Amino acid sequence: MVATNSAMVQLGTKIPLFSLKEVTTHEEITVHTFDGKKGLLVMFICCHCPYVKHVQEELSKIGKDFENAGLGILAINSNDTIQYPDDSPQNMKQMAKNLDFRFPYGYDETQKVAQAFQAVCTPDFFLYDDQRCLVYRGQLDDSRPGNGKPVTGKELREAIQALLSGNSINSNQKPSLGCSIKWKSSEVSIFH
Repeated sequence: MVATNSAMVQLGTKIPLFSLKEVTTHEEITVHTFDGKKGLLVMFICCHCPYVKHVQEELSKIGKDFENAGLGILAINSNDTIQYPDDSPQNMKQMAKNLDFRFPYGYDETQKVAQAFQAVCTPDFFLYDDQRCLVYRGQLDDSRPGNGKPVTGKELREAIQALLSGNSINSNQKPSLGCSIKWKSSEVSIFH
């Protein structure tokens, strides 16, 4: 397990275009799937990462808490499923079912979506406003596996609440920490 901090992409960056297959419905998910939403939260997660497992219940809870609040939410798994079969689409589908995800879970088989977002770890969070400009990137909260701090979702929840209520979001944001995205060995990426 290689602990990696999120890249902290520059605030104001426009969301990249993407197209992904959703693992439970097999529908195509694009940025336009979320047209009309006040904001869009994109979370890079996976099935096997201990950092994701540590917070997965809170991620599900965020999905439920903001389901009818005008926030689009998308989870994406970009890991190499050949080297990490626990992250297969079938296991993603099971994870979504077990945790009662109320948001789509897309599989980034080519890893091009992760590269476009500059995602580097799991979990890695990106919150965009109604113009799809980045307003928050960073940690869920201060909890990490083994540090004894409760999982509350404090920082991410505060950013979401501020966005939805039209308030400014604190630009002093702490990076997320998690397992590095498992890049395919044949992929040449500036994020390795």
